[in-house]
Amino acid sequence: MIETIYNIISQYILLPLTIAVFPVDYQTEAMLFFQTTIKILAIVVPVMIAVAYFTYAERKVIGFIQGRIGPNRVGLFGFRLWGLGQPIADAVKLIAKEIIIPLNANRSLFIIAPILSLAPALAAWAVIPFDDTKVLANINAGLLYVLALTSLAVYGVIIAGWASNSKYAFLGAIRSAAQIVAYEIAMGFALVGVLIAAGSLNLGEIVNAQSGSVIHWFWLPLLPLFVIYFISGVAETNRAPFDVAEGESELVAGFHVEYSGMAFSVFFMAEYANMILIAVLSALLFFGGWLSPFQGIIFLEDIFSWVPGMFWLLAKTSIFMFLFLWFRATFPRYRYDQIMRLGWKVFLPITLIWIFFEGFMIYYEITPWFKS
Repeated sequence: MIETIYNIISQYILLPLTIAVFPVDYQTEAMLFFQTTIKILAIVVPVMIAVAYFTYAERKVIGFIQGRIGPNRVGLFGFRLWGLGQPIADAVKLIAKEIIIPLNANRSLFIIAPILSLAPALAAWAVIPFDDTKVLANINAGLLYVLALTSLAVYGVIIAGWASNSKYAFLGAIRSAAQIVAYEIAMGFALVGVLIAAGSLNLGEIVNAQSGSVIHWFWLPLLPLFVIYFISGVAETNRAPFDVAEGESELVAGFHVEYSGMAFSVFFMAEYANMILIAVLSALLFFGGWLSPFQGIIFLEDIFSWVPGMFWLLAKTSIFMFLFLWFRATFPRYRYDQIMRLGWKVFLPITLIWIFFEGFMIYYEITPWFKS
């Protein structure tokens, strides 16, 4: 269906537009540009909608856990509809608010910082495969590309803290930078384990290396690395219980304390976009991505063969997104020294030990680490 819609847009809208507007020498490049732009929008727009309604889901889920109703007043088209209009109302409110820049702040860096936080979270989706064929850029170094881009987000945090000319924002930025660096290394080594198991940096090939059945997915042979990767992802996104960078009781609001209006909402979107990215990467790298959980089970595989792979990917991603919300509603905030100790003294040694163990098992062709 998606391919059909794309082909109709290309054939009946983009092609006549290109022929009418551009000279013959530039028509091929213009057509390629328009097609790529359509593909980018087809990824970015749903991600932004998912970010908006992830905030709604968070308030509903946490409300349910705490015995409350959550947002239930702002509806759509005159109907309450369980408060589904709340994210739209929040977005309109933030867009309408003034962006106040502090008197002694570095104006240009103050404005650039939110963009530096959001841009890597969106750019990483270029290599995310939604099934065997649906991927914007099917590059061989996809895993390396994702790791490099997600590492860039820390610069937006540091610049925001420094450019605000506020002690609270600067303290929050320093905390966040130290935390992200500590857990980035553990995440990197967890991805090295996936690379060794799959024998490729291409995300599509990593998913295909897990085909067979649920026990062939990488969560089983790489269980410690999966746990470390996901917990490190929670720490990377500054989510509870690792949200000391924006500890309200100590730092007012952390590195974005001086931000308001649309500039604040961009930081907000970056946080939730990163959460969705970590969730989809966890599904792709450890839980078979778009592969059916009933693969290899004779009777059930035939029954669910009609279900598209993208549905399984979205279902797995939704489970990990729910875990982010569950953690926030359940666990108290860690002390800063506990967070540092967990990253450097617990996660890092475990990842190194497990990588050596995995290499040993693959060298001697022992299952489930070695797959013939």
